[in-house]
Amino acid sequence: MVVFADRIDAGRQLAEQLEYLRGQDVVILGLPRGGLPVAAEVAAELGAPLDVIVVRKLGVPVQPELAMGAIGEGGFRVLNSEVLSMTRVTEEQLRDVEHRERVQLDARVARYRKGRTRIDLTGRIAVIVDDGIATGSTARVACAVARQLGAASVIVGVPVAPADASGNLPGADEVICVNAPRQLSAVGHYYEDFSPTSEDEVIRLLDEHGAGERR
Repeated sequence: MVVFADRIDAGRQLAEQLEYLRGQDVVILGLPRGGLPVAAEVAAELGAPLDVIVVRKLGVPVQPELAMGAIGEGGFRVLNSEVLSMTRVTEEQLRDVEHRERVQLDARVARYRKGRTRIDLTGRIAVIVDDGIATGSTARVACAVARQLGAASVIVGVPVAPADASGNLPGADEVICVNAPRQLSAVGHYYEDFSPTSEDEVIRLLDEHGAGERR
């Protein structure tokens, strides 16, 4: 089942699938934290600028790894009605989780944007990159954010995603993935090394690849 040695290897393989974008007006947007090492490799291979779109998964209270939705910069929210129905999460529980995650999201935005401005997406091709798609909640809200920020088209690029992901990501003009199994239980199963990406690593990658203009 292992397809990628680590996120760097995954980024290089994904870059091969996105080679057709070379020379176009593209901005690579990594989803923190695990998507940044993948996105950095794609940006380096394509010679494109790197930035972030900050999103947070809304995990089911008794099963935090199961996403009942996601939130993003600018107040965006996407909910998974099927998961909400199955887990019987109440409005109060949803509100509590969203409040907690919004605090974390705002803190991350402040940390990642410190000393740099966001890259302007107006009229450009936004390529949203993560280390994989499971439910697609975070990718969907990231697409909405990119559209709101003026992207002319939005492409989601991931190393691994379920085969039906392209039909389940409203807001994406195209979904590109290296490996698309019919069923996907966990993204980490496709990596030999799926160690967590630290906050310091995210900031280092943004600094090295010159995301945004320095103030």
